Amino acid sequence: MAQTEQFTEPAVLPRPRRWPPGDGVGVFHDVRQAMGGKAAPPGTLEARLTERYLSALDAADAGGPVPDCRRPLFQYRHHPGVRPVQFALAGLHAHIAHDLVLAVVDTCRTRDCEPAALEGEFERVGDLLALLEERIHDELMPGPDLLRIADPLTHLVSTWSLERARDAAWTAARVLRHLRGFPAAAEEFAEQNDAGAGLVVRFLLTPCR
Repeated sequence: MAQTEQFTEPAVLPRPRRWPPGDGVGVFHDVRQAMGGKAAPPGTLEARLTERYLSALDAADAGGPVPDCRRPLFQYRHHPGVRPVQFALAGLHAHIAHDLVLAVVDTCRTRDCEPAALEGEFERVGDLLALLEERIHDELMPGPDLLRIADPLTHLVSTWSLERARDAAWTAARVLRHLRGFPAAAEEFAEQNDAGAGLVVRFLLTPCR
């Protein structure tokens, strides 16, 4: 299940990939790839976050199971009514609500520490994700001249908050780490967290045209 996904080090930047024109999965990946200029040091929270993301893409490429939070992205990836900014924000939410949660737990397990010891790294990763969200809005959000008054896209985008998603991810990671002595409960919690993230992703991919 999600909690036991395997990946290898050292960490690397998202690898260049070829995407068909208009592929919604590729929209987020292309923005994510431009997020940083060099790979984070192996073993850091940022490196594990990147590895979690890459392992999910590799599993999908190989025809393996896809986390609930990413299924809508693959289902709607060519939908003509879903705009690029929606794909990017949906991908970002999955990255935070799924990948970041498990990356925190991975790091705690490796270092034999509690999430509190990672607060500084978590804040730095949060700052990078905030820059990523800003890039998404700047590059993919249609200008006001292209949006009608009360355009559904404006409403949809404004309802999602990176800060709330990041806070929820931190809480989920702390709970999951606390449940490490109860494997069945930890697995169930991880699955429910993944499913809940999937609902938000599906909402963000609501066709707007």
